[in-house]
Amino acid sequence: LRGVGQERAGRTVLQDVDVSIPRHLITVLVGPSGGGKTSLLRLLNRLDDPVRGDILFDGSPIVDYAVTQLRRRVALVFQTPVMFSGTVSDNLAVAAELAGVQDGQFDQQAGQVMLLAELEPSLLERPGGELSVGQKQRVNLARALMTSPEVLLLDEPTSALDPETSRALMKTIGSLSEARRLTIVVATHRVSEARDYAQHALVLREGRVVDDGDSERVLSGLSDPDAPSP
Repeated sequence: LRGVGQERAGRTVLQDVDVSIPRHLITVLVGPSGGGKTSLLRLLNRLDDPVRGDILFDGSPIVDYAVTQLRRRVALVFQTPVMFSGTVSDNLAVAAELAGVQDGQFDQQAGQVMLLAELEPSLLERPGGELSVGQKQRVNLARALMTSPEVLLLDEPTSALDPETSRALMKTIGSLSEARRLTIVVATHRVSEARDYAQHALVLREGRVVDDGDSERVLSGLSDPDAPSP
């Protein structure tokens, strides 16, 4: 990101953001509520476009990619699990259609992403509404993986989960990073939890990046629930 700025409802939510997100690592975005974490994630997936500055992906401006193509490669999992009507399989089919997965390959790929998300494939025929919140969040993760993304964006993925379920989900995400060499960006307010899995960290405060670097150094002086400026 080079000199990126963003506004919402007439208010500046990001200003002069100039950072690089390293490949194949888990980067966390931490900072107070309203600091710009979600706004930054939305720009990386082109749910929004910046009002100024440039965002590059693989060396090319992000605006040069067709939105559908970009979202196959850069998948976003929202804070609140979003379940479409029907079964878990129906939910995965939505992403499979986006990715152009052939009908003959769907069952195998669906089973694979369920296992990657640490869900039993037997849940594929379960109505989505019958799942627990933790299971729904894992289905959202599995659905994102159906497009075989290179980058996975996670917006407060554990905010609605109890601490034990939260730790288990982030352990799964850490395993995914290693197994698939994914670049993962996580917006979180759980700084103490982020120390367990993050490798790189950005601290956002009032729309500005106030610290950026190795997670051990950056997160060492921060505390839950909101991260103060260093």
